[in-house]
Amino acid sequence: MYPIQQEFPIDPQEYVPAIIDAAVTVALFVVVFVLIYLLGKYFLTRTVKTGLRQREFDETLVSLAVSITVVLTAVVSVALAATVAGFGVVLSSFAVLAGALALAVGFATQGLIANFVAGVFIIQDEPFTVGDWIEWDGNSGVVTDVQLRVTKLKTFDNEMVTVPNRDLANAAVVNNVAHDKRRLSVGFGIGYDDDIEQAREAIVSEGTSIDGVLDDPEPSAPVTELGDSSVVLSGRIWIDPSESSYGGVRAEFIEAVKQRFDAEGIDMPYNNTELSGGIEVTNVGGVEG
Repeated sequence: MYPIQQEFPIDPQEYVPAIIDAAVTVALFVVVFVLIYLLGKYFLTRTVKTGLRQREFDETLVSLAVSITVVLTAVVSVALAATVAGFGVVLSSFAVLAGALALAVGFATQGLIANFVAGVFIIQDEPFTVGDWIEWDGNSGVVTDVQLRVTKLKTFDNEMVTVPNRDLANAAVVNNVAHDKRRLSVGFGIGYDDDIEQAREAIVSEGTSIDGVLDDPEPSAPVTELGDSSVVLSGRIWIDPSESSYGGVRAEFIEAVKQRFDAEGIDMPYNNTELSGGIEVTNVGGVEG
């Protein structure tokens, strides 16, 4: 005898209400999300653009702020649409998971975030821009690109240096071309027996004759130091750093003054030590091997 198996037919109509409810929930989620996202994106991005541009923020930061606004609008739209559609439980679980993930990512990307924030301040505050010659922590170079994470510079040896923005934001940065006038100073030492006025006239004359040296302020050469072996005059000339090369003008200035001093017999002494007195040697032959 085989057991009698009784079959119970499945009625598809029993699942129709559940399918309709799921479809309505999904449709409600999609409609609410699209409405909130489109309206929020339209109004918020316009508000952000207008507000930042009125405050004369850099266009790079304006574009970044708009992109962040769009992302935040999408996240908020998903949360609100899920709440309206009845996905509250799923949304709560997702929020916990997202919070834990954000914490882990935050610890892993501290340096990246610091460089990013520093880049925002550099772009907005503009302590330097592309084309500026800057110095920091014993380094120097000409800025070729300012990005949100790093700044790229070209050294005078034609090397490319990539510096994290956090390093520049935390350092004392000297912008050598921030103004339209810059003083160039070179110390020239002359002998104590030489004529200071003659040396000063030579320095000023040679400085004035160099191309790129400004007439206002006028070149000067005050005495700035009485050294061990020389009287030091500081040859001071002014240039426009955007039009004249600091290094080129400085080298030409030094060479011209050296040649003028040689022609006029002005001594340029170097540091030396003179020993005076005598040395007495005794018992030279008294040492036996």
